[in-house]
Amino acid sequence: MNGAPGHATAVALLGLTGRLVDIEAALTNQKPGVKLVGLPDAALREAQARVRSAIEHSGFEMPSRHLTVNLSPAALPKHGSAFDLGIAVAVLVTQGVLDAAAMDGVVHVGELGLDGRLRPVPGVLPAVLAARANGRRTVVVPSANEAEASLVSGIRILAVPSLRALAIAHGAELEPVPVEPVADRAPAPVEEAVPDLADVVGNHQAVSGLLVAAAGAHHVLMVGPPGAGKTMLAARLPGLLPDLDEVAALEATCVASLAGEAVASGLRRRPPRQAPHHTATPAAIVGGGSAWIRPGAAARASGGVLFLDEAPEFSSAALDALRQPLESGIITIERAAATARFPGRFQLVLAANPCPCGQFGSVDGVCTCPAATRRKYLDRLSGPLLDRVDIRIRVDRVSAAQLRLRDERPGMSTEAAREAVLAARGRATARLSGTPWRVNGEVPGPWWRSPERRLDPDVRAPLDTALEQGRLTMRGYDRVLRLAWTVADLAGIARPGRREVGTALSLRAAVR
Repeated sequence: MNGAPGHATAVALLGLTGRLVDIEAALTNQKPGVKLVGLPDAALREAQARVRSAIEHSGFEMPSRHLTVNLSPAALPKHGSAFDLGIAVAVLVTQGVLDAAAMDGVVHVGELGLDGRLRPVPGVLPAVLAARANGRRTVVVPSANEAEASLVSGIRILAVPSLRALAIAHGAELEPVPVEPVADRAPAPVEEAVPDLADVVGNHQAVSGLLVAAAGAHHVLMVGPPGAGKTMLAARLPGLLPDLDEVAALEATCVASLAGEAVASGLRRRPPRQAPHHTATPAAIVGGGSAWIRPGAAARASGGVLFLDEAPEFSSAALDALRQPLESGIITIERAAATARFPGRFQLVLAANPCPCGQFGSVDGVCTCPAATRRKYLDRLSGPLLDRVDIRIRVDRVSAAQLRLRDERPGMSTEAAREAVLAARGRATARLSGTPWRVNGEVPGPWWRSPERRLDPDVRAPLDTALEQGRLTMRGYDRVLRLAWTVADLAGIARPGRREVGTALSLRAAVR
């Protein structure tokens, strides 16, 4: 039996960042057994049982001597079952079943079943991207992950159904044994029909605000009684957004892969929509975990819309956790041993009742809440969070007269609204050419207030007055400027005038 150390390569994921892990297997003359070292988590420590059974059911033998398996770098936390295949390959190299030279430039990703078949694992797409970024030539994946891995160009994908089939592919002289590949356990995403904006009755300011939000990627707060249509409006925002570009589509697909969703159909081009329940924890919203840091709803919504219905009912910790990604567009999860980063460039849409009973300000309902209770209810949305929300809309229930008017004059369709959004974004893209920003909602205030883009004193007079009177913070001032430029882009105007500034200010101050 060959006692030379065996080597294989796998990938450890921290967020969307992958690092190559060198798997070393060596035989010693200690008491027979298997020792796995290198900061494995519980699922990875159990790999020794899976690997032993898979090797024996594939027609090979486990070493009769003591086997030490080291995952290097040792200080890097490692989690999950995707290291199974690499560990088994390193063991087979140690025994001389596989040639060590054949492992050069090859990365192995996959979970082993007890019968030797390969099972699909999450995070294959970012793992293959990491392998390509580190100059590897080939990545071995389970058959069920072949379509997902093949989304990455410039690298060879070897999809195999079993450990025995992999050994044959690596040059072992064995008789092939046909097996049924393990199917992907993740359900394919269901394509939802895009709801039409024309279905919205009344609330013209809310529809206009939604159009401005889509054109400039601005965050939105909608306040109104139950049944006014807040959820209906939020469901139509993703349909107004343009398709994701290559970078955003790749990020969205990588996050979906990490979350265990099926991504075999190709890159996700349409903006995603996430709507977590108000009982969601901060970890469920932004991501978290101990050994394995998982993406939360905000990361899964990157490039699209994060909708928080009944926003005051969310915990203050969950809401305040969104403040940092709203500013930076990046979600950072800090742990003692590692830091994971996820994309977090989403549009936040908050919906809230005006009070616990929901009837305050409604013309067809009577509010029974004391004034102190009303203030306390909306104060659950902290000032620092609301300061980052550009558009604040009041949504009221539809009257019979509005319903009759809608039958006579149908509203704007989603298709027409998306064309207007695309045209507005095209104007913004031309203006922002040569900058790191793509849409108005990303641009910081000093850029808008620079001498080249500073508005005339009479145009910005309402803004200056609101700032002096304390109705706007400096951050709010800059956000109204963003809105004014987006309103101008929708109107096809080169620079905002007093009318556009007034419209922007009304969108910002509709709810206090």
